Amino acid sequence: MREEHYKDQMNDNLPFFDLYLKDYLKRLEFARKNGCNTVMLTGNSEPQQNRKFLTYFGLFQQMMKDPFQWVEMQTTGMLLDRNYLRFLRNHVGVNLISLSISSFDDVKNQEIIGAQDTAYRTIKFLCDNIKEYDFTLRLSLNLSKDFERYAPRDIFGICRELGADQVTLRVLYTDGGSETSQAKWVKENAASKEFISRLNNYVLLYGKKLGVLPYGATKYSLDGMSVVLDTDCMAKSEEKKDMTETYKYLILRPDCKLYSQWDDPASLIF
Repeated sequence: MREEHYKDQMNDNLPFFDLYLKDYLKRLEFARKNGCNTVMLTGNSEPQQNRKFLTYFGLFQQMMKDPFQWVEMQTTGMLLDRNYLRFLRNHVGVNLISLSISSFDDVKNQEIIGAQDTAYRTIKFLCDNIKEYDFTLRLSLNLSKDFERYAPRDIFGICRELGADQVTLRVLYTDGGSETSQAKWVKENAASKEFISRLNNYVLLYGKKLGVLPYGATKYSLDGMSVVLDTDCMAKSEEKKDMTETYKYLILRPDCKLYSQWDDPASLIF
């Protein structure tokens, strides 16, 4: 949604690259010791575009005294072929892939994410390969108005047919003042509040509460899948800001420093 200015210190052409590698590893260890038990590999672009970093991350995990056992990747699935999935599973240690989908229609979905046929197959093809390599599959549905053509039960039926273990219903929003092309697209294409309400009511009516996640969202069991309605994917609500007891949500930036909020450099921890 915004331009970000964090210096990339994970560049092996820099003269002090070895120092920043140690800094990165130090902060991974800090997060691990302060309540973070999950790593989400994500970024301003597709994380798999930076294979060199993922190679480093796999090595970091091997170097840590207490490595992260739970490693997720958030991606649209672009460029993910069988060889890349094998690399993610075997070397990087990814065990859950969160696949972002903005439409169940393959042509529409590719148009939204700007993917070429050579870089992106069908949603079904991706899901089948992800399941074949025994990743946990989470479908993160970016709730565009394109989903409004389906009844709530049909949405979850399609997710089940695709092999989803988990479903996150991600409400799209802007910060209000942003004029980026992404913000403009969200304003024009986000699902209506009425549709979000119908989805939420369906989950409440037919789902069984499983518990509350560390960042505050409630998880439900529905049709053999765990379902979460995420209305605050940037972790901005007040209940998520209390970190006096333990850090549960940290962002490790390319500058090798830890932050507590995505959109505010003043949230620097160290």
